Amino acid sequence: MADRRTDSSPLLTAPAEHTGKSRTLMTSMSDHRDLRRELETLTTEAFRPELSEIDRLPTLEIARLMNAEDTTVPAAVARCLPEIAAAIDAVAARMARGGRLVYAGAGTAGRLGVLDASECPPTFATDPGQVVGLIAGGPEAMVTSVEGAEDSAELAREDLDALALTADDTVVGVSASGRTPYAIGAVEHARRLGALTVGLACNAGSALAAAAEHGIEVVVGPELLTGSTRLKAGTAQKLVLNMLSTITMIRLGKTYGNLMVDVRASNDKLRARSRRIVALATGAGDEEIERALAATDGEVKPAVLTILAGLDGPTAARLLRESGGHLRAALAAATG
Repeated sequence: MADRRTDSSPLLTAPAEHTGKSRTLMTSMSDHRDLRRELETLTTEAFRPELSEIDRLPTLEIARLMNAEDTTVPAAVARCLPEIAAAIDAVAARMARGGRLVYAGAGTAGRLGVLDASECPPTFATDPGQVVGLIAGGPEAMVTSVEGAEDSAELAREDLDALALTADDTVVGVSASGRTPYAIGAVEHARRLGALTVGLACNAGSALAAAAEHGIEVVVGPELLTGSTRLKAGTAQKLVLNMLSTITMIRLGKTYGNLMVDVRASNDKLRARSRRIVALATGAGDEEIERALAATDGEVKPAVLTILAGLDGPTAARLLRESGGHLRAALAAATG
């Protein structure tokens, strides 16, 4: 009997360990089942049985189907224009006080935010830190999947805290599903800090839009490939981000009409574009354009002002500073 108790003692501990593993497995399975049920309620995750044999179609027919799907995206964005415009006006007001525009997302959504942010310095001469793209998992996640990063609201809080967020900043959470913890965590944390918040999602009734002051839900419907939100949802997000940054910059005086007068001429193409912009804005000839750009260190906006108002470079620069960078206002001050 003694030997049996001794021999069986390891067996007495084994079921406890096994039970612990079973509970962990059962919890994990339960979590997965809950998430699966949640995903099944999302329009962006819906299965389309009519496309279940798309892989058997000729390539041209698949391309036609995909193109037809893409044509529906602008109409979905159009339905959200009032919400988009309201968000832009709020963003522009904050940025006019020196605030920053910060995008926060995971996966495709995060990459689109980083892309939009990275295009602002050469297009509008913004400071590198004025429009910021945060992606769950950091820069590495731009090209490689960082497992689990999108599930961490804490990571979003850490990323925002590293920016020393202020009440003049705006945080735009971007998530096709509208349930991504990283995007929701970013918006919730930013709102607690007093920053303006925008939630961009592609499902109605999303937690992300509900968490933000400005909710934008562009419902594009089920994807061609079930759940592949890099397709229509990604296109919709790109269109909305284009609007957020571009129209905000227009409101901030970064353009003159539809001309990019704040373009940063950092390569040969942009230097040629700078000269063309000055020509379109003023109607001046090549020699006058070269003199104006030389007098303004190659900056387009003051060069246009020197030509249109007959000013020297320093006076043009001063009037632009006094007008908050708005060329029309500076021109009115010089000629009024």
